Amino acid sequence: MGMAAEAQFHVLAVDDSLIDRMLIERLLKTSSFHVTALDSGSKALKFLGLAEDEQRNKEPPSIALESHQDVEVNLIITDYCMPEMTGYDLLKKIKESKSLKDIPVVIMSSENVPARINRCLEDGADEFFLKPVQQSDVNKLRPHLLKSKVKDEEVQQINKKKGRKQKKAIHQIKLGQKWSIKEWLISVKNK
Repeated sequence: MGMAAEAQFHVLAVDDSLIDRMLIERLLKTSSFHVTALDSGSKALKFLGLAEDEQRNKEPPSIALESHQDVEVNLIITDYCMPEMTGYDLLKKIKESKSLKDIPVVIMSSENVPARINRCLEDGADEFFLKPVQQSDVNKLRPHLLKSKVKDEEVQQINKKKGRKQKKAIHQIKLGQKWSIKEWLISVKNK
């Protein structure tokens, strides 16, 4: 795959260490990824729109909150050990979110702790990198990004197909064809 095709992928990089954040950002940009780099899990949640959802559930409905910008993120790479919210906590919040659970998440750490690595992988992390992250590690991200892109395209195709089936059924109803609910559901399901 050429660099131009990969430029469409947006990676959210989260690390409290400025040096590590700059390194991962440089490696990702070298591979032609669009990168948003943040220094905390809470800022990542806010960027993804999750912090406001939590806040909205806690606050009375009369309080107006800023709306977040909808930005498509194709992959999240986060440090494990950060103050306030660990990368593991961020992983859990993302995987609990209906709208974000399918985004691949990669955890990175300078500590090689097998129990930590296994816990992250078992709870939904797609990869676990040991720091310092290298270009060969970044190259391992491509299959996760492609899998995510294919899944998104499949969902879009299914939604388009459903829309066409529903429009066709509605058109046939408008033409005066009388269908039972069962016949209509069968026709929509089978086409």
